[in-house]
Amino acid sequence: MPPPAPQHPYPPPGGPRQHSRLLRFIALAALASIILAVLAIIIIWASVQPRKLKYSMEHASISGYNLTNDVLNANFHFVLRANNPNKRVSLYYDRIDVSVLYEDQILSVGNLAPFYQPRRNVTHLDIHLAAKNQKIYGAVARDLRVDRASGDADLDVKIRAKIRLKIGVFKIHRKLKVLCESLRAPFSSSRGFQRVPCDVDVD
Repeated sequence: MPPPAPQHPYPPPGGPRQHSRLLRFIALAALASIILAVLAIIIIWASVQPRKLKYSMEHASISGYNLTNDVLNANFHFVLRANNPNKRVSLYYDRIDVSVLYEDQILSVGNLAPFYQPRRNVTHLDIHLAAKNQKIYGAVARDLRVDRASGDADLDVKIRAKIRLKIGVFKIHRKLKVLCESLRAPFSSSRGFQRVPCDVDVD
């Protein structure tokens, strides 16, 4: 009598094949969700047709000026006008870094407090920065002395900010760059200042 044939147990339910199918389904579902979200943002963005943000420097002045042995101490005061002309887009300014330059040399750096800007809103930002024992190099010190004698200095202000554009329930992260050039900042409060529009770039 031949020996009985060996019995092979049935494979357990599921197994590697079913597990891989489940992972594939989850991955496809996640990818589809991302694609739908991106398409929704694109459609909403196109329907909103956001207008360009506008910035201008309304005031600039220098006080407490002292330049000795090419070491600068001074206080800088600026008023930046931030205009959001959009009726469907509001903004969150999460981080705002500001620097003051003279002939491409940085004189002072600082930051502003985060804030929220509603739709169709104009906000004036008061900016106070100071140069403390700032070494001035090369011909920059000579040119700054010449400007001091003339009564005003030609400054540049650079602003870098991390912002979120709020459109409905969506928030889109962007980087904002604002450059305000050739600001004739007076050393005396009795001298006026001419408003200067700024260049704006949103990445």
